[in-house]
Amino acid sequence: MVPDLRISNGALPLPVANTDFSSKLSSAASSSKSRSDSQFGDLFRETVEGVGNLEQNARVAIQGLMNGSGVDVHQALIASEKATEAFELALAMRNKAVQCYQAVMSMQF
Repeated sequence: MVPDLRISNGALPLPVANTDFSSKLSSAASSSKSRSDSQFGDLFRETVEGVGNLEQNARVAIQGLMNGSGVDVHQALIASEKATEAFELALAMRNKAVQCYQAVMSMQF
């Protein structure tokens, strides 16, 4: 008889592939702070640029639709929804980052 490995929510646990994960995590944490800061900055910059590109694509599609230059209605709507969802996701991420910052600043040592 095979034992039931399900967790309380019904999901199966993932197998542990690397047992020395904690040693790798501690060595990664001791790496250069400036490198992690630049990686976060690059990631943030790429995200903002991606949202800007999606908004520009939506703007061009909507203007093409209004000018009658061969853009279908569904293409303009899809581009607009992609831009809206990307903006809302970026806004939610920003709000969560501000909330985390405020929680850290309210801590007393």
